[in-house]
Amino acid sequence: MVLAAKPRKSQTFKKPKQAHTASNKLSSKKKHSPNVWTKAKASKPRVANPVIVLFNKPFDVLCQFTDEAGRQTLKDFISIKDVYAAGRLDRDSEGLLLLTNDGQLQAQITQPQKKTFKTYWVQVEGEPSPMAIKALCDGIELKDGKTLPAKVKRISEPSIWPRTPPVRERKSIPTSWLEVQICEGRNRQVRRMTAHVGHPTLRLIRYKIGQWSLDGIANGEFKVINTGAN
Repeated sequence: MVLAAKPRKSQTFKKPKQAHTASNKLSSKKKHSPNVWTKAKASKPRVANPVIVLFNKPFDVLCQFTDEAGRQTLKDFISIKDVYAAGRLDRDSEGLLLLTNDGQLQAQITQPQKKTFKTYWVQVEGEPSPMAIKALCDGIELKDGKTLPAKVKRISEPSIWPRTPPVRERKSIPTSWLEVQICEGRNRQVRRMTAHVGHPTLRLIRYKIGQWSLDGIANGEFKVINTGAN
């Protein structure tokens, strides 16, 4: 059963069309310890009534329920109790955040060896060349080690909500959009990857986590999925 939150005045969006494709197979030989907001042991038993909350996080909202500085947090948008974020979404990033009371699901989402891919729509400066796309797919050597192979392709600009405040774009430099799929969760990983190939990220939206996506969820809204006991 899916319970939708009360709608707010916010623009929904359509999935963009593919413009250019390049991808690599995921290698399971090299593993990295994920840098995630919530860690859960895979051996943790499932709860009697698993709940999944899918939240379309706005820009400038902290991925936590409290903040001593008075900044906007999840508490300002989500009324469901006893759920915790499975993975982190930075304050300056937008899009899908999955919260749950199911420790096993948290582990599945946050651990790279579980191969749960997260899909991001990324606006970058400039127009990445096929060589830059291939470098992102093959893996980027960052300060904390080489990233696992990713799935990256050029896409047309998605039909999405306007960001507040707007992205600062330089008139003399064009921008373009990428779809990036990764199964890791390192700190600001996608931003560091695109910067490494010479195309800084201007806007980052997480569209999908595994089988769950933003489809039908307006920015700032959430929906609840009661999965029932397995």
